[in-house]
Amino acid sequence: MPIRPFLPNSKPSRRHFLQGTSAASIGGLLVNPPGGGQSATQPLPPAFSALKPLGSRVRPITTDEFAARLQHTQQLMSGAPSGSQSPATQLSQASRYDALFLAPGSSLYYFTGIRWGLSERLLGLLIPRTGAPIMVVPAFEEGRLREKLHLPFEVRAWQENESPTQLAATALADHGIRSGRIGIEETVGFTFFDHFRQAAPEFEYVSADPVTIACRAHKSAHELELMRLACDATFDVFRAVFASLKEGMSQDEIAQLVEGGFAKMGLQGGALVLLGASAALPHGSVKPQTLKEGDVVLIDGGCKVEGYESDVTRTSVLGKPSEKIARVFEIVRKSQDAALDAARAGRLSGTVDDAARAVITNAGYGPDYKFFTHRLGHGIGLDGHEHPYLVRGSKTNLEPGMTFSNEPGIYIPGEFGLRCEDDMVITPDGSAQLLTQGFAISLEIPFG
Repeated sequence: MPIRPFLPNSKPSRRHFLQGTSAASIGGLLVNPPGGGQSATQPLPPAFSALKPLGSRVRPITTDEFAARLQHTQQLMSGAPSGSQSPATQLSQASRYDALFLAPGSSLYYFTGIRWGLSERLLGLLIPRTGAPIMVVPAFEEGRLREKLHLPFEVRAWQENESPTQLAATALADHGIRSGRIGIEETVGFTFFDHFRQAAPEFEYVSADPVTIACRAHKSAHELELMRLACDATFDVFRAVFASLKEGMSQDEIAQLVEGGFAKMGLQGGALVLLGASAALPHGSVKPQTLKEGDVVLIDGGCKVEGYESDVTRTSVLGKPSEKIARVFEIVRKSQDAALDAARAGRLSGTVDDAARAVITNAGYGPDYKFFTHRLGHGIGLDGHEHPYLVRGSKTNLEPGMTFSNEPGIYIPGEFGLRCEDDMVITPDGSAQLLTQGFAISLEIPFG
């Protein structure tokens, strides 16, 4: 469930679980001693000793893969069949696009391999239906952009007194594109969109979602490989953290252990940590918490490998769980099983939420969102939360290559909350398969 912080090249977030890995070094960790006092650099606990970087296991996305993505995009813009029957992604000749317009963000990286911070100075990408993509860049940044280019893009540079969107419109006109439909990628800032339509009012401006979702929602074998590595690394770090829990720890200290573990592996990652009654709020409480015997410990987080994310939640108890907590865990785990079975190609995305929610409500924790207070899951890839979503009423057809979180929970105000979360993919045979190594075995054994 974690949502990434609002960084210059990311989407706004509701919850900030990555608080900056600069506090953690590869060999040490900034820890606040129990009871307050000054922070001190302390070594990671012994359970972290086996953690090491992924090294040669990581294969970056290649230039050929980025080129293939652009080619596929242009085919979809021409109204070519996408292989998708989803209302959210299906295209037709009647909905052809003449160009797409993107600003910095995960979609820019997906299509170009370029990571670029978002600012008031526009770096824009135009993908015409045919021909080479066009990059619009501040003139003083042109050299830096060209260092990042791996493909034969056309570059148009604008000076500080010029309009970058007017330059974009001129670039399209120079290629014979003076009217038609422009697809705006969903994270483009309103100011850039508004200036573009003022510069070129003869175009029809529409959402680019039918193209971008059709591309990004279906992960390649290589993308899935990177996501599995991220999930494996998350399991390794979480195992070390759960093995190191002690009474009196604060949620911040535990979160710093998570960050320190990922840093030791050379990865960007972190977690939301909820203790005791605060876990009844799925995104936590502002009140400081310290761990005590019998408390629920909920750790929800992940990391990035070549930009591809994991999202895992494990819940345990310090000491012996109460009968009520143990029963709730079994219900939530059965809900995960139902979701995995329901996530099949050809079914609507909303039916997966229905199947998981039915287990929880039939066990007495209903109706509707009373105790299971959020949707079942979200798409995951270059963004921690992306299309499609597993939520009641959603009508995206599930298709091979789509990846999701599977994260039911039960939250009892004033007592505790419990969530189990793993990542899954729709396989070529139509069934769903875990990207994580396996579901939690029990509260006492959160990892196999």
